[in-house]
Amino acid sequence: MIYRIAADFFLVFHFLFIVFVLFGGLFTLRFRWAPAIHIPAASWGAFVEITGRLCPLTTIEVWLRRTAGDSGYSESFIEHYLYPIIYPDGLTRDLQLVFAAMVILLNVAIYGWVFHRRRESRRP
Repeated sequence: MIYRIAADFFLVFHFLFIVFVLFGGLFTLRFRWAPAIHIPAASWGAFVEITGRLCPLTTIEVWLRRTAGDSGYSESFIEHYLYPIIYPDGLTRDLQLVFAAMVILLNVAIYGWVFHRRRESRRP
């Protein structure tokens, strides 16, 4: 029972990490230290998509589910849980590259907007 609960915890944590990778730059509006955490996280998210690797959170969750007696899965977290909801036909390598580009472009846009806003607020 404890392994299933732990696996579910990692599933939720993984989902929140993905949301943070996409939109964590917005924390920069409130916290000046946020880029120190967000930029490495966003870089990791883009790296995983570009290289087609499995995220360590996926590996941990699979191990926990198998230890709990579930069969687990061999594909990535995104492919197993999120992709069927968004794109039911399956994750292709080209789509992973599109996701990586979305992570990069979205975050460049967010940081550009945040820094522009800060610069404008400092003007007399």
